[in-house]
Amino acid sequence: MSKLLIFIPCYRCENQIERVIYKLKESKIEASVLLIDNLSPDHTLDKAQEALDKYHVSPAVILRNSQNYNLGGSHKVAFNYALEHDFSHVIVLHGDDQADLSDLIPLIEAKYHLEYDCLLGSRFHPRSRLMGYSKFRIFGNKILNRFCSLVCGATISDMGSGLNMYSAHFLKDSRYLTFPNDLTFNVSLLFHSYLSRYKISFFPISWCEEDQVSNAKIFTQMKIILTTIIKVLENKSALYTGPSQLYSSEVIYKK
Repeated sequence: MSKLLIFIPCYRCENQIERVIYKLKESKIEASVLLIDNLSPDHTLDKAQEALDKYHVSPAVILRNSQNYNLGGSHKVAFNYALEHDFSHVIVLHGDDQADLSDLIPLIEAKYHLEYDCLLGSRFHPRSRLMGYSKFRIFGNKILNRFCSLVCGATISDMGSGLNMYSAHFLKDSRYLTFPNDLTFNVSLLFHSYLSRYKISFFPISWCEEDQVSNAKIFTQMKIILTTIIKVLENKSALYTGPSQLYSSEVIYKK
């Protein structure tokens, strides 16, 4: 039996978080919600609490990280939370409303998630829909996807989108704690999933860039990703050489 946790990482999402929570409520998915805020300097926390109350979403918990652990650090906090509370699967849904949870619902209803360790939303799948995404970024991502495919020995159509699903079986392999906390965390997690021979499947998603504030510096991220790819191609064990850190968070809201 599936026990689902929807993890919503947030940073500067005050204009989008209500939309995310409204869509979550409309999806009618049976799941607990864990929203983790990375010390947003805006009103993300207030807006999130208001939306959870307004749309009567429960059970729901909001955590605020003690420090800004970046996206990767928030993943580590959420994965640990899921394991401690015996969830069978974690759905990662970014709080900036670029991805749409409804793209994953049919797979869950068909119990497709029980067949795989990782269901990964792909912005560049042939059946995906991109709205407001520049041609330059599409081209750059597709080039990097080809390099990632070399590492993984499989066709990679996305290095890390804002909608993914992981099984507890996958999360119990805690080597991801050594991965970097920046926006390349998903890339390391992807390499790990293939190199460790977990069962992975990509699915098409809708992706919209409208009023979101990007925290990614494109050229910097591309350089870091390429460096990671080269390191792993040379020595696969290089993926696990980072320090394993401890992370703390404060419960801000519980319903």
